[in-house]
Amino acid sequence: MNEKIAPRKVEKLVAVKGMNDILPPDSARWEALEARVRELMRRFAYENVRTPIVEPTALFVRGLGEVTDIVEKEMYSFEDRLNGEQLTLRPENTAGVVRAAIEHSLLYNGPKRLFYMGPMFRHERPQRGRYRQFHQIGAEALGFSGGEVDAELILMAQALWQELGLTDVELQLNSLGQPEERLQHRAALIAHFEAHPDALDEEAKRRLHLNPLRLLDSKNPAMQPVIEAAPRLLDFLGEASRRHLQSVTDVLDANGVAYGINPRLVRGMDYYNLTVFEFVTTRLGSQGTICAGGRYDYLFEQVGGKPTPAVGWAIGMERVLELLKEQGALDVAPAVDAYAIVPDAASLPAVMACLQTLRAAGTSVLMHASSAKGMASMKSQFKRADASGARFALVFGADEMAQGQVTVKALRDANIPQQTLALPEAAQWAKTLQSNA
Repeated sequence: MNEKIAPRKVEKLVAVKGMNDILPPDSARWEALEARVRELMRRFAYENVRTPIVEPTALFVRGLGEVTDIVEKEMYSFEDRLNGEQLTLRPENTAGVVRAAIEHSLLYNGPKRLFYMGPMFRHERPQRGRYRQFHQIGAEALGFSGGEVDAELILMAQALWQELGLTDVELQLNSLGQPEERLQHRAALIAHFEAHPDALDEEAKRRLHLNPLRLLDSKNPAMQPVIEAAPRLLDFLGEASRRHLQSVTDVLDANGVAYGINPRLVRGMDYYNLTVFEFVTTRLGSQGTICAGGRYDYLFEQVGGKPTPAVGWAIGMERVLELLKEQGALDVAPAVDAYAIVPDAASLPAVMACLQTLRAAGTSVLMHASSAKGMASMKSQFKRADASGARFALVFGADEMAQGQVTVKALRDANIPQQTLALPEAAQWAKTLQSNA
């Protein structure tokens, strides 16, 4: 007697919390944004750089600062089981770009303007616009000391917002000065907060003598009055630091870029000096920063290189895409130009030869495929053609194939007349189907 064996139940696997799949049709918006950015970078003469997702943990501890939320709480760090090396999934990419520039003597022949796009990782509480795997577009100008390059990067980001059609985006500026100026400000900050111990939460008390500047970035509502009353770093800036900030604002003024000076803007990494800036919006709730950056003239030294001035920014792709969705911007053209309707499977070889000609000419074609039961009915195929978003249906019926032709029917525009075209001339009429022609 044969005993039936019950199938083993396999546990369903899902993505890691806060690490999201990007599926069609949403992925088309990602591709459209990436394409806009690549074209923008070309116009500003920035070259692409691609660094590893995994870096030595020490790179971020030394580069970002030990007393930062990223290093203390958010990094995905682990030990390589084969050699015991301490590794980290990159939480940001500026330090990685600097490491690459040092390792490969990238600035040997002069300064470089670079850009990157890719995933970053931070163990945060997932919320709108803030995920554990998130994506950044970054631009880094390495080896430049003048404020005009700080301004160039700001102008680049501003140009992107304009080309994307984004509104309600505000630029905030500040200067963190130089180390000696920050030391004077640090002493004044500590004295101020020590005079108000009851206003500080436990996190602020822990950080007070380690990194008091970070207290200014606290989101604790109860601390805001004492933060607002704290000494401003702008009041401790020397003449050279003031001139640098002025050189940035002069360029922005000449280009009609509106901005506000925010003396509480400090940024989340320790490597910044002089110019810092953020583009913020009120349309995304608490996650309102869509682009942030600044100057980091001491980072090269911190990770083992020679003194090298540098400045850059990073854009949060998820946040920009959320804002585009919110404002109905960045319309994406249909992914499919034409849908091939094939009633008879026997004609597939000839049909596919024609489709290859169309694709080689730049036309996007989706072909209806057969199933175990053969080809679907014409009615069913037309329904799928319509659902695909294609602009045209290509009908390879028996009559058409007998005459070496195809019927082209518009699916989106009733004003375009139906026509019959010759298969051998497909390369000549291919562009008439293309949405970008």
